[in-house]
Amino acid sequence: MKLDTLMTASSLHEAMAIARYAEEVGFDAAWSMENTHDPFLPLAVAATSTSRLGLGTAIALSFPRSPMSLAYTAWDLQKSSGGRFVLGLGTQVKGHNQRRYSVPWQSPGPKLREIVQALRAIWDCWQNGTPLRFEGQFFSHTLMTPAFSPGRIDHPQVPIYIAGVNPYMCRLAGELCDGFHAHPFHSARFLRERVIPQIAEGAAKAGRSREDVCVSSSAFVIMGDSQKEIDAMREKVRSQISFYASTRTYKPVLDVHGWGEVCLALNKKAAQGEWQAMARDITDEMLDVYTVTGSPEEIPALLKERYHGLLDRLAFYHPDRPGVNDKRWRNIVEAFAA
Repeated sequence: MKLDTLMTASSLHEAMAIARYAEEVGFDAAWSMENTHDPFLPLAVAATSTSRLGLGTAIALSFPRSPMSLAYTAWDLQKSSGGRFVLGLGTQVKGHNQRRYSVPWQSPGPKLREIVQALRAIWDCWQNGTPLRFEGQFFSHTLMTPAFSPGRIDHPQVPIYIAGVNPYMCRLAGELCDGFHAHPFHSARFLRERVIPQIAEGAAKAGRSREDVCVSSSAFVIMGDSQKEIDAMREKVRSQISFYASTRTYKPVLDVHGWGEVCLALNKKAAQGEWQAMARDITDEMLDVYTVTGSPEEIPALLKERYHGLLDRLAFYHPDRPGVNDKRWRNIVEAFAA
């Protein structure tokens, strides 16, 4: 199991510092997210300021961008990083697509499938000179002249990961993709019973196996050197989980444990803006299912025990920062590698 980190930088200067630090400490990869900043720009500076660290998006939103624009960005990052880039794509939920990005919400699963297929057709055109003739239900790419082709690169097989919760996305990852980003709001049981079997089913359809698909996620880790530190982080994570659990898309994560009604209650509170009250609906029992708690010395073994056979790559949901608990992170990375 690889140990990665999340890159949450407020500027490109900070992104460079985080990437260099992550490589020096020994993390296997750094993932950027699309929340308050563009997910690709931090990786551009990271690609040119590191030499070993894997780099990827976890995730970049698919539908606000065309397959062609995604193809150009991924190709440039793959070339600049020397083959260390992973394109991680996700759909987000209907409300954010329509109301935040002003893009239509159309059959998200089939549309994402088409984006993956279109990307591979575009890259094949650039690398091998194959005529570009991709025509689907949602996208059509049939024009590529030499003036607009970036040409061949040394590492043309850009890995594509997709993210999701529902069975369709899991099967799609198994069938067509190199990896799957499991949502950080998960439990080991949800991964074991709902995610992994669907990935395996999709892989079998394409004549592949579960081992052909890298399963990656970040985990809610409650960690501290004292009970006071653990208790403070526990409440912070409880609030974050209540936010995710209020979204109907993630109800299956609760359903598998018989807590589906909690999602419905939280959804109503979120609609009414009762953000402070929501955390009280997440019980200690639920928190123990969706998080891993322990001292810094205990956490590596606890994570390996929980995710053995379920995840191939793992990151802490709350990322490390240069200059903050440096010794702790170095010890964790070393213990995890051992």
